Amino acid sequence: MTGSAGAWQTYRRLLAFAQPYRPLLLLALVGMLIEAAAGGAFTKLMEPVVNETFINQGSRLKIWLPLIIVGLFVLRGIAGYVSDIGMARAGRGIARDLRVRVLGKYLHLPGQRFDSEPVPSMLVRLGSDSDQVAQAAVDALKVMLQQSFQVIASLVVMLWTSWQVTIAILVMAPPLAWVMDRVGKRYRRISHRIQESGGQLMQSADQALSNQQEVKVYGAQDVELERYAAQADHHRRLSVKVESTRSISSAMVQLMGSVGLALLLFFAGREAAAGRLSAGGFVALMIAMMAIIPALKQLTNVQGMLQRGVASAERLFSVLDADDEPDTGTRPLARAGGVLEFRGVTARYPGQSTPALADVDFIARPGTVTAIVGRSGSGKSSLVKLIPRFYDPEAGEILLDGHPLQEYRLRDLRRNIALVGQQVMLFDGSVAANVAYGELQRMTPAQLEAAIRGANAMEFVEKLPDGADTGIGNKGGRLSGGQRQRLAIARAMLKDAPVLILDEATAALDAESERLVQDALDHLMPNRTTLVIAHRLATIEHADQVLVMDEGRIVERGTHAELIAADGLYAHLHRLQFREAP
Repeated sequence: MTGSAGAWQTYRRLLAFAQPYRPLLLLALVGMLIEAAAGGAFTKLMEPVVNETFINQGSRLKIWLPLIIVGLFVLRGIAGYVSDIGMARAGRGIARDLRVRVLGKYLHLPGQRFDSEPVPSMLVRLGSDSDQVAQAAVDALKVMLQQSFQVIASLVVMLWTSWQVTIAILVMAPPLAWVMDRVGKRYRRISHRIQESGGQLMQSADQALSNQQEVKVYGAQDVELERYAAQADHHRRLSVKVESTRSISSAMVQLMGSVGLALLLFFAGREAAAGRLSAGGFVALMIAMMAIIPALKQLTNVQGMLQRGVASAERLFSVLDADDEPDTGTRPLARAGGVLEFRGVTARYPGQSTPALADVDFIARPGTVTAIVGRSGSGKSSLVKLIPRFYDPEAGEILLDGHPLQEYRLRDLRRNIALVGQQVMLFDGSVAANVAYGELQRMTPAQLEAAIRGANAMEFVEKLPDGADTGIGNKGGRLSGGQRQRLAIARAMLKDAPVLILDEATAALDAESERLVQDALDHLMPNRTTLVIAHRLATIEHADQVLVMDEGRIVERGTHAELIAADGLYAHLHRLQFREAP
């Protein structure tokens, strides 16, 4: 669906979000009607004002006219305030609801979405797109209704005063409607491109600033600046196109208004000459016509705001309409036994011709450690991402306690899995809030302390100003890499899940931190089904089984000693790491 029909469908859907705010919107609507009626009454009042003041000078009515005018403006001011407040509260409420809905949706989308859409683009949707929607839902709608009512009230006054003159002027309506339709289509087309350009701008800046150390070391400031400048130029050109469209449309409306005014003077002169229009009537017609012109100008200007809002709403709705992670399982899972089996598993990322995993088979049992090793890009991380169902396999199946993972509810499945990765994700909050995270908030203080102690984290936590209640900064920025890693292990300990996944948990640490973290892992791993992706082969010499991967396949399996004796890929990797002679 395209064009104005598609825009109207989007806007209707957007208005559905206004249901909770209907009382506020109805109050605002009543305020706008009163405001427009008061404006129309003032315009019509100009007829007796002129006639009684300058022609019928003996009339007593002219004493009351100033008081009536003041009363009308007081009424109009109160009605305008009521409509402004009502629309503002409703619109900001709609924007807030959309923001929350879209973030909630993102948190339930499958992993492929995060591969195809960068996080800065998601932030644009949650930020500027939501604000644009607020403008469409409130500011644009308010201007449209207010100015439309103003035009209607002025037309009523004109028809009441002289329908002959008014009908003669209305010949301008069809070309005006055509101009506004063309402007709307152009705005809509450019607005989509502006929103996408804004996302690319933010992504480019985020990339340069987040990696500022590499940018400086490799002397890439000019390269990054050129890339950003090119995108900024593209964004500027699109913005100029919007302003050009707005300016041309506004000029066209004013030109048509001036033609309408010329027609008014011509036909009003003829009616006055025929005795069908008084001086006061002519002034009322003139004021009504002068009120219509700026109202029409504002209606064309609001097209930009409205079309940007509709374009943003379409971008938000494209997220809301996306399919959630598949979660059709019904089998209950309180606490898993921990027998994990891969049967002929093949997995492929969207758009990739070669599979990330091909025909993978193995069994990991409770109380054992399964190490997964291989060169970079061999499929190690892809394998473990299938266990919490961040992705689903293309072929084959993964079983937990004898049942396919898809049979379990996602929430129950993930409740039985703890994950400690190389990139620890901590949040801006206290140590305690980061360890007792999510569903772990229900744990007791004693359990929390035991987990922190078991992860060898208490030695630095108790030195913090407020202990476990100390804030650790955005992404745990106030802590070292080893400290962050131990908090992640404490979180996994507190969860006490039967399946434990360690994704290169010590790869980025110095020797002392690695010793503390490895000791913490030794406390964490017993009596669980543990899968370890290992970069440093020395850390997995005691694993119960080692799976050696290459190009998505398991090419060797066995214990450390068996694989060294077999003198295959594992032995080769071991020699490279320890610089032994072949």
